[in-house]
Amino acid sequence: MHIQRKKELLNLCATLGEKINNLSLLNTALTHSSYAYENRNHGMTMDNERIEFLGDSVLGLIVSTFLYKNFPEMNEGEMTKIRARYVCEHALANYARKIYLGKYILLGKGELMNGGRDRNSILADTFESVIGAYYLDVGFECTRKVVLDLISDEMLNCDLADSFVDYKTQLQELVQRDADNVIKYYVVNEIGPDHNKQYDVVVKINDATYGGGLGKNKKEAEQLAAKQALEKLKK
Repeated sequence: MHIQRKKELLNLCATLGEKINNLSLLNTALTHSSYAYENRNHGMTMDNERIEFLGDSVLGLIVSTFLYKNFPEMNEGEMTKIRARYVCEHALANYARKIYLGKYILLGKGELMNGGRDRNSILADTFESVIGAYYLDVGFECTRKVVLDLISDEMLNCDLADSFVDYKTQLQELVQRDADNVIKYYVVNEIGPDHNKQYDVVVKINDATYGGGLGKNKKEAEQLAAKQALEKLKK
């Protein structure tokens, strides 16, 4: 491994606040399959997919344990919903951005040209891989500290009530008390590049627009549109 690459990996460790002994393992965790494939004839054969598999489980255990210990009032279903919120692709990609993980990832030329360093799927998978590498090298407790230093404040301050609300169902139940009413959702605009797109959605009741929402996917945008429609109807 080149000296410059070692410096980069040590900088990442400093950002995470925990040292790692096996820098080669961390380097593998940062190696996307596209890079491994392009360099297969130069001794580079390992990508981060196996470590990602492990990191996914470790991350889930850390978040589950945190919720169990800090929210004794939650039942199983509530904890499951909150955990999904904090280990979904979008959340993991945001954690990765906090530590500038994109600049450390080894990517093939095609992925680089297509904005792979800031693509949610690549950032999320690589974040899980880094967690897996830490777990293998320094154990569970140090890895737990790395993860919770990034996300514990966010989880402690989350709006729990808002996490459990299904606005679309509420709107449907309210509006369809009259069976003649019709609710439809429309995507009116798609904003941004394919790897980081946002959807602008409106909800109409009997062809009249009652709400709109902008989200990272259609489901989120529809929920936000339904929430706005409910607020309008209540007024």
